[in-house]
Amino acid sequence: MKKLDFKTINNIYIAALTEAGVPEQDAKIIADVLLTADKLGIDSHGLNRLKPIYLDRIKDGIVNPITKIDIVRESPTTTVIDGNNGMGHVVSKKAMELCIEKAKTYGMGMSVVRNSSHFGIAGYYGLMAEKAGMIGITGTNARPSIAPTFGVENMLGTNPLTFVMPSDEEFPFFLDCATSVSQRGKFEQYAKEGKDLPKGWVIDREGNSKTNSIEVLDDLVNGIAALAPLGGIGEDTAGYKGYGYATVVEILSAALQGGGFMKALLGYENGKKVPYRLGHFFIAINIENFIDLDEFKKITGNILRELRNSEKMPGSEKIYTAGEKEHNNFVERSKNGVPINQVLWNEMKDVATNYQLSEYYDLFGIK
Repeated sequence: MKKLDFKTINNIYIAALTEAGVPEQDAKIIADVLLTADKLGIDSHGLNRLKPIYLDRIKDGIVNPITKIDIVRESPTTTVIDGNNGMGHVVSKKAMELCIEKAKTYGMGMSVVRNSSHFGIAGYYGLMAEKAGMIGITGTNARPSIAPTFGVENMLGTNPLTFVMPSDEEFPFFLDCATSVSQRGKFEQYAKEGKDLPKGWVIDREGNSKTNSIEVLDDLVNGIAALAPLGGIGEDTAGYKGYGYATVVEILSAALQGGGFMKALLGYENGKKVPYRLGHFFIAINIENFIDLDEFKKITGNILRELRNSEKMPGSEKIYTAGEKEHNNFVERSKNGVPINQVLWNEMKDVATNYQLSEYYDLFGIK
């Protein structure tokens, strides 16, 4: 397993994206979002996504490398934005910046976005609010993947719902997860590592579990497999809860902004690739409008510490709270670098070759 340091990865992102036609300032924004995933150990949304989700889609003409942001409607506390099928990271950073700006004055701010594209980890934008002393809430719809409870057809996206809140500890409360049991980025990672998926993550048209990660990626695209919602298949383990939350995210990512939803986000029309036209929503809540920020942080920290110090299950070494593992990953990777499996290394080598990133030829052994 090879490793790369943060600076090298960041520079690769910027070099590849600018070669693909993304303006340098926008490439730096995208790089920061992707690198945050690498730093926190969310490997499904960092280097793993550079080629297939961003570079290839720019090459295919379904994502605009130059992002045009139009404000469609605005009030003192709200904004509706059209991303014009540009880079989702650039649109989303602007959307959360507007939320934070409005929340400083009015206590809360919300932005919704239509006609966007994949924006990286949802938690990045929540972290923006947290760094401003606020609570950040974000979500996005995505191409159809989840089957509704008692269904087998992929209808809803993995639709992450994210909350980030300040605490008095070294790290914030950071909850960034899909409303499905798992998500495509994780399957891509498993496929690159040659690993099977656990049972109960994906179902076929007969409602049986599928575990071959490579087959699953193809079957999801072809519409003959679907993800189970958070909670699992059927109602016995409360899969209806994940199904319900995925639907909430779909509505907030489409209905408020008049955007596309479910099957309209497939990325194909008449057999041809087209923009995904995703929708997002962002909320910033100014804590100082409710309580002193330091008091909020202390109470939040006390809640998290009491949870971690509660009685453990026999055989378990530790109880974690949301954001703790990500913080631990950041500390470890700051010292030792980001691990890169061989399949991903070869993919990055191809990127360096195809985009003529000559400054990285020696690193990847390119002659």
